[in-house]
Amino acid sequence: SRVIRIGTRKSQYSNSTTISLCIYLCLSVSVGMTTTGDKILDTALSKIGEKSLFTKELETALERNEVDLVVHSLKDLPTTLPPGFTIGAVLKRENPHDAVVLHPKNMGKSLDTLPDKSVIGTSSLRRAAQLKKRFPHLEFKDIRGNLNTRLKKLDEKDDFAAIILAAAGLRRMGWDSRVSQILGPEDCMYAVGQGALAIEVRARDEDILEMVSVLHDPDTVLRCIAERAFLRRLEGGCSVPVAVHTEVKDSQLYLTGAVYSLDGSDSLKETMQTIISSNYTYQLIKGLPSQERVDERVQRVGVTANNMPGPAQDASEKLGLDLANLLLSKGAKEILTVARQLNDAR
Repeated sequence: SRVIRIGTRKSQYSNSTTISLCIYLCLSVSVGMTTTGDKILDTALSKIGEKSLFTKELETALERNEVDLVVHSLKDLPTTLPPGFTIGAVLKRENPHDAVVLHPKNMGKSLDTLPDKSVIGTSSLRRAAQLKKRFPHLEFKDIRGNLNTRLKKLDEKDDFAAIILAAAGLRRMGWDSRVSQILGPEDCMYAVGQGALAIEVRARDEDILEMVSVLHDPDTVLRCIAERAFLRRLEGGCSVPVAVHTEVKDSQLYLTGAVYSLDGSDSLKETMQTIISSNYTYQLIKGLPSQERVDERVQRVGVTANNMPGPAQDASEKLGLDLANLLLSKGAKEILTVARQLNDAR
């Protein structure tokens, strides 16, 4: 018997996402930690400049062998991981879309029907850029803190008419009743990896890697590999507005990606697709026997998926790269450079 030590952020949300994993691992203990992003609550994430705001302390504990694995929201993990680490499992994705949570006095309304100059709380450049363009009658203001804190700021003051949160976070906390509106891709595409949980492990720890690999959700893995490859090629992050939408349908993976200026007035958006499943790869994805031996050292944008077919993963990664290159050929780098400069100057 071995006790598996699970590293996680010290928050009600992070604890709730770790419970089911602890049950699966049976002999396990959760080790809560406070990250840089949890400590700095008076500055917008896009202004802090640190790439590993919610992961650095957890990875340090993993490196020191204080924990055996760490649980992250995948969207918090940079597309390039520190040497010696890998994402050993990407769990089935919750709803990746953003949700509108209205102030109690505005119940029954939507972003369309809120009065002119209503203030919407979000510290995400991605959300603000898209929503400024889609809802020009609204104003947007930074709001920081964990889910509990942001909801308290909304409910107990009159500073915000509504706030925008990830639907997955509200769902995992059991707060579905607070959702007033789900924003579809026509209103606001989501962040890379949003809605998915990732388990990061030491790449050399083969026992742990094999143990957590059964938690991979094939569709989520392929979607997120494409999204992460897209973001990495664009050299994006929380300091620039980059958004995606992915879908697996009829053995095809569809990826829509977009970049925006800070005010949303300038943007580029394209969609591409690739075949990810033949009869052969379909058998592998569904866990049926195969003679193929998977190279356990292979990572794709930080993800190691030993129990999934390499060709499908390669196709997903290439899709992300191809779409990013298409946008770059149309001027995406210039849009993102200006957005980064303007954000730094704010």
